[in-house]
Amino acid sequence: MYTRVQQAQKKWGGSLLAIDNWLDERRQLIVSYCKLAGLPPFEKDRHTMPSQEKIIEFCQLLMDYLSAGHFEVYEQIVTQCAINGTDSRKLADSLYPKIAISTDLALEFNDKYAEHLSTRNSGAFDNELSSLGQALEERFALEDKLIETLYVKHQDETTSA
Repeated sequence: MYTRVQQAQKKWGGSLLAIDNWLDERRQLIVSYCKLAGLPPFEKDRHTMPSQEKIIEFCQLLMDYLSAGHFEVYEQIVTQCAINGTDSRKLADSLYPKIAISTDLALEFNDKYAEHLSTRNSGAFDNELSSLGQALEERFALEDKLIETLYVKHQDETTSA
């Protein structure tokens, strides 16, 4: 996941501030996820639950990332699609329902673990965190298709102006 965001930042970085900010938030989210999951290079004793502070920090980054996507980047993509034709709009319309699946999973994870200490069970937490990680990886791939569309359309505008 981290390598993918580095590639995305290299490819699309500097094209639009909204994309730059969103990819930076994605990078922060991935680092926080890896720390929480105990993945390299943040390996830890996985027999203990992460601290509630770490879970809250991750959930806040997760909610910020989802919000930025829905209220900033997706809005720009929809606007650009309206300007640049139906092909882009069809792509966006086909990807949003797939992205929404991970949104629902992320919201459920946040609701369950960000505030409720009593629901913390190490086995369930690990399984749900793993499922969320897989959903986020799929989401990032879908979002990259949207970013590519926005980037191409933005580049077309700036070169034709």
